[in-house]
Amino acid sequence: MNVLRNPLRQALRRPYSTTQRPFVPPAQFNNVQPRGVGPRAAGGAGVRRRRRGPKEENDEPSHWQPQSVKVMPDSPSFYTGRPVYYDQVILLQNAIAQSRRALKTLQLLPLPEFARQSLPPLRPVWKDQEEMTIDFQSKMTTSRYRRVVTLLNELNSYFNIASTADCTDLEAAIGQIVAMFESGKKAASLDQGKRKKVELDHYGRSYTVGKRKTSSARVWMIPVHAKPRHMNPGPPGESMEEIFGIQSPTHTGITTTTVLVNNIPLAEYFPIPADRERIMRPLKVAGVVGAYNVFSIVRGGGSSGQSGALSHGIAKGLVAHEPALTTVLKRAKLTRRDPRMVERKKTGLAKARKRYTWVKR
Repeated sequence: MNVLRNPLRQALRRPYSTTQRPFVPPAQFNNVQPRGVGPRAAGGAGVRRRRRGPKEENDEPSHWQPQSVKVMPDSPSFYTGRPVYYDQVILLQNAIAQSRRALKTLQLLPLPEFARQSLPPLRPVWKDQEEMTIDFQSKMTTSRYRRVVTLLNELNSYFNIASTADCTDLEAAIGQIVAMFESGKKAASLDQGKRKKVELDHYGRSYTVGKRKTSSARVWMIPVHAKPRHMNPGPPGESMEEIFGIQSPTHTGITTTTVLVNNIPLAEYFPIPADRERIMRPLKVAGVVGAYNVFSIVRGGGSSGQSGALSHGIAKGLVAHEPALTTVLKRAKLTRRDPRMVERKKTGLAKARKRYTWVKR
């Protein structure tokens, strides 16, 4: 079969085809630009160049060869999908390792359990996931955020040890790293749970607001033997009787330890003994029964809610007058508002949980 193929190939071969390289006059290479130079090398449409042979590859001068310079990335995490995130994680891990090594050198680690419990508590407020997403330039998932927060809490514990031991250099170094991840709303978040301090006016009165369920009570308290806090008692013509809207005890039958609710005596406004007992409980716990005059305005709710609101307002007023009573009233759970509220009515029910009577026929 091969005997027939070879003559056939020779007969069908094109007369103009040849295996030898065609002759090109040297004058045609005058306008040809070297490799790596010209618009084609810059991405444009340049002159089409002929294919070089194996012997002609090394005929060009060395400066004609393209010079490729390999640029190394700044960070090893450049080839990952989240270089900024991994760089920050590595930074925190290195800071933790260096802080641990420094504390061990100062013989502050390992810390005994009793010494660790005696450290002042810290309340760090870190950036949330949205803020860290912007800083890390990548989506901060829950697992990644939890990993960063875990490292920050460990570094913050070392910062607490360094600050307590008065290691200023180490404290400043760790503090700079911790400050990078703290939220800008830290001050507002820490002050959120703090109660605003009640200030006494120049007559020695305290003004507080108590709440219980849907009831609220505005309470003014003044000691029985109150004296102006300043030499100037106030504008001329403004007396204590005019401020409270009552007459002097020498002209009326009101005693010096009056408790008025909506300008009505306590026993008349709250006929139920349990409500009156609830109102007087802060005064009895503090041991100051008869030492203050109480004037209040209550609104909303029923008798139980109004008495609880008034008791809450009186307890806050006592703390304003005598800060030493804070611990006693706090242990008695009188300064904290009762969080229980009336459960809302449900659709199809008579009340919150009461159902209508079921009738078969």
